[in-house]
Amino acid sequence: MAVQKTTVPNAEQVVRKFYIVDADGKVLGRVAAKVAGILRGKNKPTFTPNMDTGDNVIIINAEKIRVTGKKMSDKFYDRYSGFHSGLKSIRYSDMLAQRPHKILELAIHRMIPHGKLGARLKNKLYVYAGSTHPHAAQKPVALDI
Repeated sequence: MAVQKTTVPNAEQVVRKFYIVDADGKVLGRVAAKVAGILRGKNKPTFTPNMDTGDNVIIINAEKIRVTGKKMSDKFYDRYSGFHSGLKSIRYSDMLAQRPHKILELAIHRMIPHGKLGARLKNKLYVYAGSTHPHAAQKPVALDI
């Protein structure tokens, strides 16, 4: 009987790629779940839960993302200042008009770990409202969702 050994990759062995996702007409939750998995590295055979083995992701056309049901009018984003009566809410449709990139960032950030690892993963996400991005030199691979 042969002994099987589990290999744990170190930081030098992790090969990172750039992926580009076009969010035009895609559903918010499906895009966010797929991108969160790629940021964590779950699409690789070398995935390790406590390490950053994921890739970089660029999302374009964030203003053209869609939601299902009545979320356009019923979904709210809350933030709290820490003071009494410091709760501020903004409707999804208003957030889409003001800061469309923030919608995808919040959805993805809430799907990755909260801590030091999650903070490193957040730095590998680039979201743009329009169809242009400054990462052409990294030769991103198109990812179909």
